[in-house]
Amino acid sequence: MSFNFLEKLFYGQSSNHNDFSVLAVDMHSHILPEIDDGAPDLGTSIELIKELMKLGYKHLIATPHVMSDIHPNTPENIKEKLEIVRSEVAKQQLEVKIEAAAEYLLDDHFEYILEQENWLCFKEKYILVELSFIAPPPNLETYIFRLRTQGLTPILAHPERYLYFGNQYHKYKRLRDMGCLFQINLLSLTGYYGKDVKKNALKMLKKGWIEFLGTDCHSMNHIEFLRKGLCKKAFERVLSNHSFYNSTLLS
Repeated sequence: MSFNFLEKLFYGQSSNHNDFSVLAVDMHSHILPEIDDGAPDLGTSIELIKELMKLGYKHLIATPHVMSDIHPNTPENIKEKLEIVRSEVAKQQLEVKIEAAAEYLLDDHFEYILEQENWLCFKEKYILVELSFIAPPPNLETYIFRLRTQGLTPILAHPERYLYFGNQYHKYKRLRDMGCLFQINLLSLTGYYGKDVKKNALKMLKKGWIEFLGTDCHSMNHIEFLRKGLCKKAFERVLSNHSFYNSTLLS
């Protein structure tokens, strides 16, 4: 099946969606200040939150990176930043709920996190995980299995961006068979990360393999591309013809 056919299938008709209010919840963002490669300060955090609200979100789950060498965040320091943001949100009387979890890189340090069972999840059972963009960890399936045996449901962040899997979709299916859910980035559907990533995202949607959509918002640049995607109707068919789990995270 050609890529052009897939584009027509998903984007060929218009709908009434002019924002992301049907999703209600953004469960993947980097809006906490001074903690990773996202918002550099509190002012930027609030600016991003306001823009995400304009895009229709009423509930935001910040997911700072947890990377042992670059962003060695812990539940403790993530919660500290969360309370700073919540305080400012309340001060400015913004009608939005802010929570925090984390985006865990499945690297060697993740073994320690597994042993300590010290992590931040959302809805008490979902844990957001990511892979290196260079190569998957050799113990990927072991990590997924151990998370499942500890009662957690792993959500693989932006699987469409792991181009080293190529067209080997059986590898993705294997992870799904093990109980791993998938989240794609809305920006992937605009071509922001390149045509191959966009193609992957479309194919996974067609297979019914995507449970969550996330902004993965780091900056105002991402906000601008999300807004442009809405103007160009890049998201309409996806939002109209697929059901996602985002709204089930409302509380």
